[in-house]
Amino acid sequence: MSTAIVTGPPVPGSSLESDLRALGFEVRAASDTAEAEALLAAVPADGRVAVVDARFVGHLHALRLGLTDPRFPLAAIPGAVTAQPAARPALARALAREAAAGGATALAVDGLVTALDADVHRPELGSLVAAVPADPQARNEARQAVAAVDDEAVRLRSAVKSRDGFFTTFFISPYSRYIARWCARRGLTPNQVTTASLLTALIAAACAATGTRTGFVAAGVLLLCSFVLDCTDGQLARYSLQYSTLGAWLDATFDRAKEYAYYAGLALGAARGGHDDVWALALGAMILQTCRHVVDFSFNEANHDATANTSPTAALSGRLDSVGWTVWVRRMIVLPIGERWALIAVLTAATTPRITFYVLLAGCAFAATYTTAGRVLRSLTRKAKRTDRAARALADLADTGPLAELSARVLRRASKGPAVLWAAAGTALLLLAAWLDGPGPALVGGAVVYVLISSEAVVKPLKGALDWLVPPLFRAAEYGTGLILASKSGVNGALPAAFGLVAAVAYHHYDTVYRIRGDAGAPPAWLVRAIGGQEGRTLLVTVLATALTAAQFKAALTVLAVLVAGLVLVESIRFWVSAGAPAVHDEGEPA
Repeated sequence: MSTAIVTGPPVPGSSLESDLRALGFEVRAASDTAEAEALLAAVPADGRVAVVDARFVGHLHALRLGLTDPRFPLAAIPGAVTAQPAARPALARALAREAAAGGATALAVDGLVTALDADVHRPELGSLVAAVPADPQARNEARQAVAAVDDEAVRLRSAVKSRDGFFTTFFISPYSRYIARWCARRGLTPNQVTTASLLTALIAAACAATGTRTGFVAAGVLLLCSFVLDCTDGQLARYSLQYSTLGAWLDATFDRAKEYAYYAGLALGAARGGHDDVWALALGAMILQTCRHVVDFSFNEANHDATANTSPTAALSGRLDSVGWTVWVRRMIVLPIGERWALIAVLTAATTPRITFYVLLAGCAFAATYTTAGRVLRSLTRKAKRTDRAARALADLADTGPLAELSARVLRRASKGPAVLWAAAGTALLLLAAWLDGPGPALVGGAVVYVLISSEAVVKPLKGALDWLVPPLFRAAEYGTGLILASKSGVNGALPAAFGLVAAVAYHHYDTVYRIRGDAGAPPAWLVRAIGGQEGRTLLVTVLATALTAAQFKAALTVLAVLVAGLVLVESIRFWVSAGAPAVHDEGEPA
């Protein structure tokens, strides 16, 4: 239960108490600071509490933003402050100091906020009004300002991300925000909409798997419907401030599950309808898209604590942004989720799965080249030191396991040369060995060398200018090896098995990213060791490909995929539904 303590004498004609009740607060009145302190002490320790000046004039949505957002322990707007249970002691201490200074006088809520000895979130109100007028004339002016601004229109606009892709901004958000409001008025939650989006995408994948033209058209339409719901769930969360740790986890993982399940549906449909095996293309698309994401994640984490980028590349980017149309062109060519799903949907309905994957691979390859080249130039031309936090995050994203740790301990060497060069050399060696030689002793030897090189790359903290490339290079080595060996096996079902294994490992890597974003650190060390680390899994796959027949190799990949998926899913679900999981809300670049 949430409690609002309204301080000061009642103001005739004020709607404050009814507004607070509409937001779910139980309202209690306090005539002075001492009474407010007593009322605060009487509120149950597990309840949210707000202290609001009785003279407050403002929009209902301003109160909602200031007092009900669950992401922030302490939040305030002019004339009002709120504290969740974890921040109640800080509010109590500040109120005690105010009471000691003048217990029998009216409480100045803004002064109370200034006295708080903790971080206070102050939401951006924009054109919304939140004020504490000092006299009748100021009160009348504030009320006129409230009447001049449409509270609901502001609320609808703020439900949409401030930065999004061209397709989402102009073809989805203009109406999906109204779907979000419709859902809110009917008591639906963002998690329910997220789940509906997942189910719609899975039905789309099932339609694609039929291999018929009708199925492909239905799949394209349903994929777009799934994307509309995917936008709606975030807009609903922002519209009604229904944020949750479970919702953050669902939203972060379901997008990838939807897209990759759809790839699998297209591959199944191609085999069923046209007897065309495109599993290698489907797996290649998943690998390329995952590596693109890891580039994004690694670069952002490497520069998490960095000051503003003043490099010439960043300056050029800023100049381009000042020319309006270039902003949208640059957002489109990186093929964010809206543009990518629209492209996939249209191509599915109008062409064949093979053409769909060819165009998707070409577009994603161009986008990856463009974004990675720009980030490399920024990294080389900026002068900034990598922090310990950034180096730790990159090490966690690298996902090295017990073999690399053992190598580092046994050899006790000091790495010479940049880590990124070691990672690039190891990746190139391994992929060339897999491609040119295929399964055999030479490949296993190359994999052993790759293990040694992997440990060489991470033996020192990843603080070099380009060390953020180490995790995506490791992803390319591990995933690419599985793709090549499954393709070379020549047995029906090997590529789908490799698809399942890469999907399970990729889930683990996405899970690591969102834990780091929530400042919760990487998954536990026992899990990384249990699934072998990236170098251990890579070596194991090369040994299995060499030691087993093609049919046995397919079965081994399937078993390995099930084991890895089981371990990472159980641990991930346990973590994200626990009370201590972080709230992660991705408002940055569209994925």
